[in-house]
Amino acid sequence: MWFSKKLFVVAFGAGILLAGSNAIAQNDSDIVAQVGDLKVTRADLNKEEEGKLLQARYQYYQAESKALDELVAQKILEVEAKKENLTVEQLMDRDIKSKIEDPTDDQMRVFYEGLETEQPYEAVRDKILSKIRQVRTQRATAEYVRKLREQISVVIELAPPNASVDLQNATFRGSQHAPVTLVEFADYECPYCQKVAPEINQLQADLGDKLAIVYKDFPLPMHSHAEKAAEAARCAGKQGKFWEYHDMLFHNKQLEVDQLKEQANSLKLDPSAFDKCLDSGEEAADVARDRSEGQRLGLNGTPSFFVNGHFFSGDVDYNGLRRIVEQQLSESSTKVAMNSTK
Repeated sequence: MWFSKKLFVVAFGAGILLAGSNAIAQNDSDIVAQVGDLKVTRADLNKEEEGKLLQARYQYYQAESKALDELVAQKILEVEAKKENLTVEQLMDRDIKSKIEDPTDDQMRVFYEGLETEQPYEAVRDKILSKIRQVRTQRATAEYVRKLREQISVVIELAPPNASVDLQNATFRGSQHAPVTLVEFADYECPYCQKVAPEINQLQADLGDKLAIVYKDFPLPMHSHAEKAAEAARCAGKQGKFWEYHDMLFHNKQLEVDQLKEQANSLKLDPSAFDKCLDSGEEAADVARDRSEGQRLGLNGTPSFFVNGHFFSGDVDYNGLRRIVEQQLSESSTKVAMNSTK
């Protein structure tokens, strides 16, 4: 099943728990179609049409996650209001709205100049004031909730959609027995991949043997150097320096063929063996195999990630990566604890 049955659990010091569930439970054994005497289960649908469904499910997850964040924020305000013997409205009036400063008339006139309107300033002044108050209140509320959240244990169990990723013959950074494996489908010429590469390395350094990293090639057609760069990294891997070369490519961003060879020399690889491997396209089939898997999964951009099979993508940062990895670490610890009691 591609998402958690529990939407979330918010656990407070006093032991208050909030939980939700999907309106419709979905099981792999559910019959979703019948053709003559042949029954099609949800598991069949997921297996055969995984690539077509993954992106749609991820979009739903993003919408659901946004709604959940808003609901959690509301619950945090409710808990704080109850602790103060106030209503949420009274709490916000006291701690937020009373502290919002109105803009000066000069500030509102600057705002007015940016509007595409033929109405005079006096006609829209009240609307401008209302809009600025609204924006400032929203920002102050978000900061207020953020500070409250630091004092409350909030555990999000809503997980991204799940998919099966082939790890046979994959190159691991870290232990293959780590409780969490992060698989990245990426492109050496992709600026977002270049940006996140050091943050992935930092995440593994911080989590140690709790996290393993797997890199898969997904060179995009608009990046003319990505294919050969992927082959070059694999050629370096044949001499035992895949990850060193991989990191160098993302750091240096030098992807012309002669630059690929120069970087191999800087790692003291056997130049003759490396050049032969790269020039002959010896690793092209393996790069194509990774790309085909990405296409099967329905990937349409880089970087795309799978954390213990849970998919997410886009321009992510260290905090976003860590949040999802720690969610999976928590789930793994729970499973270990449950198994130990059996």
